[in-house]
Amino acid sequence: QVQLVESGGGLVQAGGSLRLSCAASGRTSGSYAMGWFRQAPWKEREFVAAISGSGVTTAYADSVKGRFTISRDNTKNAVYLQMTNLKPEDTAVYHCAAARVRSLQVRTHDYNYWGQGTQVTVSS
Repeated sequence: QVQLVESGGGLVQAGGSLRLSCAASGRTSGSYAMGWFRQAPWKEREFVAAISGSGVTTAYADSVKGRFTISRDNTKNAVYLQMTNLKPEDTAVYHCAAARVRSLQVRTHDYNYWGQGTQVTVSS
């Protein structure tokens, strides 16, 4: 069983930055692809970024490409999402997810474990 706990969310002004962290318990190191998804009020959960088990391959939603960076530290069982130049439309609850495969995954239903999420609010 894998448990995921996100942290690092908060309130920030437009143009600001935040770094989200996801701590994973259990044997995820290098064995699981990881991803970040977000869900805004009254909207479906959407893909933000993903990273392969080795950390070599990454993918991003078009809306965040060039502004967000996903990374992982397998020695710490942690995944990060560095967010820069934040916009009000980035406001959402951000969830970390783990998939029981090493290859990069971008679809919600490819992920097996989910964290409770951390709130990110960007004011204009």
